[in-house]
Amino acid sequence: MSDPTPVIDDLREESEELDALVAKLSPEEWRTATPAPGWTIAHQIAHLHWTDRAALVAVTDANGFQALVEQALAAPDRYVDDAAEQGAERAPAELLTAWREGRAALDEALRAAAPGARFPWYGPPMATASMATARLMETWAHGLDVAATLGVSRPPTDRLRHVARIGVRARDFAYAAHGLTPPAEPFRVELTGPGGDLWTYGPEDAPQRVTGPALDFCLLATQRAHRADLALTAEGEDADRWLDIAQAFAGPPGAGRPPKGTAK
Repeated sequence: MSDPTPVIDDLREESEELDALVAKLSPEEWRTATPAPGWTIAHQIAHLHWTDRAALVAVTDANGFQALVEQALAAPDRYVDDAAEQGAERAPAELLTAWREGRAALDEALRAAAPGARFPWYGPPMATASMATARLMETWAHGLDVAATLGVSRPPTDRLRHVARIGVRARDFAYAAHGLTPPAEPFRVELTGPGGDLWTYGPEDAPQRVTGPALDFCLLATQRAHRADLALTAEGEDADRWLDIAQAFAGPPGAGRPPKGTAK
């Protein structure tokens, strides 16, 4: 992806849609529990604000970002939850303003980044388009939790193409995050987009294959739904294993969501 502008534009649109969901909530509604255990709507927005700020530091101050990495390494099992908890303690209006200002600053920095620039991250280094894609992926995923909490249906859009792409590209990272050696050969992934068009990745003749709706793959890769509840098909042992461990986000593997109908 040579020109990052389209994904930066889509990130802005995704963020604005989520903003519209939370902008008029009462302080009590901001404290409503979401499907993420222990997280309220305020935690969800606080997390997005925190990661936007981290991305801004990564884009503008590589040395400063190293300090954030060291903080994460000091508490690898808690740093995400601790940051969300701290942010959620702010007054909703203050948190909303901070999130808006932070994502606007990141938008400006991404658009101003030099062509070919790469930035440090908690996973592999990222190009400008990849950083914007990662932010869109998280905004979409946490927006799903907020929408579910509010009983709002958010129809999938073609912006999911970015989420699917990062999910496919993160295949080897997902294996490594679980202490596994990634397969040497690429997989073929064929996903049906919201508009009915086919999104394809990898060699057409690859024996290991994953097929299904793009929405379902994105839900799996962001760990917003259990594999048992999704219409994804794997051909090949390695591809089948991947669907058990897929993650599009940096950091340690998450606990994921239980199958529908099971106790949390």
